[in-house]
Amino acid sequence: MSAAEAAKATAAGSGGPDAMPDWEKRFRAPRVSLPDWAEDAPQRSLFVSNATGTYELYAWDRTTGAQRQVTDRPNGTTDGALSPDGEWIWWFNDKDGDEFGVWLRQPFGGGPDEPAVPGLDASYPSGLALGRDGRTVVVGRSTDDDGSTIHVVHPDGTGPVEVYRHRESAGVGDLSHDGTLIAVEHTEHGDAMHSALRVIRPDGSTVAELDDTEGGTVELGLEVLGFAPVDGDSRLLIGHQRRGRWEPLVWDVATGEESDLALGLPGDVSAEWYPDGSALLIAHGFEARGELFRYDLASGELDRIETPAGSVSGATARPDGAVEYMWSSAAEPPVVRSTAGGVVLDPPGMKAPKSVPVEDVWVDGPGGRIHALVQRPAGSSGPLPTIFEVHGGPTWHDSDSFAAGPAAWVDHGYAVVRVNYRGSTGYGRAWTDALKHRVGLIELEDIAAVREWAVTSGLADPDRLILAGGSWGGYLTLLGLGTQPDAWAVGLAAVPVADYVTAYHDEMEALKAMDRTLLGGTPEEVPERFRASSPLTYVDEVKAPVYISAGVNDPRCPIRQIDNYVDRLAARGAVHEVYRYDAGHGSLVVDERIKQVALELEFAARHVGAPA
Repeated sequence: MSAAEAAKATAAGSGGPDAMPDWEKRFRAPRVSLPDWAEDAPQRSLFVSNATGTYELYAWDRTTGAQRQVTDRPNGTTDGALSPDGEWIWWFNDKDGDEFGVWLRQPFGGGPDEPAVPGLDASYPSGLALGRDGRTVVVGRSTDDDGSTIHVVHPDGTGPVEVYRHRESAGVGDLSHDGTLIAVEHTEHGDAMHSALRVIRPDGSTVAELDDTEGGTVELGLEVLGFAPVDGDSRLLIGHQRRGRWEPLVWDVATGEESDLALGLPGDVSAEWYPDGSALLIAHGFEARGELFRYDLASGELDRIETPAGSVSGATARPDGAVEYMWSSAAEPPVVRSTAGGVVLDPPGMKAPKSVPVEDVWVDGPGGRIHALVQRPAGSSGPLPTIFEVHGGPTWHDSDSFAAGPAAWVDHGYAVVRVNYRGSTGYGRAWTDALKHRVGLIELEDIAAVREWAVTSGLADPDRLILAGGSWGGYLTLLGLGTQPDAWAVGLAAVPVADYVTAYHDEMEALKAMDRTLLGGTPEEVPERFRASSPLTYVDEVKAPVYISAGVNDPRCPIRQIDNYVDRLAARGAVHEVYRYDAGHGSLVVDERIKQVALELEFAARHVGAPA
């Protein structure tokens, strides 16, 4: 039975967990997210789980242990928030993954959904902040027609009142503890990769501005991490890049005083407040691993919080001082743990089988040393059929964390290589910001350098190399197949950018702003750059069989531009397959995810031969 047939059979209920292959178990095993909790009712929590086979929101009363499913939609739901008093659960209601919709809310204990902010039309979400008084609401919105707007519902129920509007991208960062200050991240300067900050009052008047510039051009980013959790406290925790990487500082927006926190950690640092405002929970990421610290604001002491080696993908400090965190490694499935001891949430059902650990590889590239993560079947020796699984973003990076997709390829006898190319986060501002103007081509230079290492080291069979990825990784896959046609035996592109010009015109407004930043203008202003970076330009050079999967409701990599690319492949009889599914930028349905991986495995085996 093929991988696709096995997936279809098990999805239909034939066979049980004992008959199910390990790669499928990793997708089906119940998972939970790091629970959010209500600030003034910390016993009430909200989390995401795939327990029903679709990722949905769940409410959890820690006092009674009771859990209930909050949302139930065919294509799943993951965007939600708890009101600070714990009385309401807010969730974003889009249509089949198109990311365009309105906020609804329902009582924590259950009941009918109702419009959360009557009077606001559908939009793309751009931040949400809920006041502790149970009435103040700050909603960020984005539409193609209006650009970015921010609206306030006041404690007396008046509103929503528009307090901010700009053509460029902006969003709600946070609302102060007493509801008198709103932090806004904006890119009014036109650089969508580096936000500036503005703090406004609920009437829209400005309190303070912070804009990191070099030579009059915004080149350093700022981000809102949160107001101090104390009434009347005007301290805002923010992230900055002034020393070439992300680090936190405390900005008193009333006085303008900045308290720099030079922690001496080598990687990117983020932070959040402990609930009493006396300390910060520090998250440090370095060379694809993560760790946690507690920083005491009074003494300046930085104490490490013990976590296993691997990646921490989220953490929160509870009122009792315990820290809950989501941890995994490439070999070990994710788990929510607490420094108070034990596992916070352990869903019943089958457990995800382990995979193999990653090996770190550093390769000299045209822009500096490139970090790659390699997994290979246990006990195997090269050369192996090898898949280069390229991450999306591009402002993202692969880490030593558990991923069911790469593990599936290892189970089937492939080596897996993941490259943190220039443009990736986690390696300093210069590495991330190197991705300008020669978009796509820069990343592929780094992937080519690691490919050369994989072949010369004996890891990879040069005749059975697969280039694959989703979103930006899917874009790089199609671009790589056209610009490096002799390097790859197969290409697997999920939800890709395929025709950059059409993608720009059809995509959501926030991504248009990002593309203008990356390429230096619109397709009409810099046509040669869009042409050089578009996979459609090189489609006639593609030699390898191409598999493309696409969500028909995708607002990020819309379907029309993919159809344009596929039509060009078909016109010259190129070997290709296309799979379209009824969702947006990926699927929240477990059966759908399994089906897509099975189809990719089957396509690869058909064209490079099944590994031994």
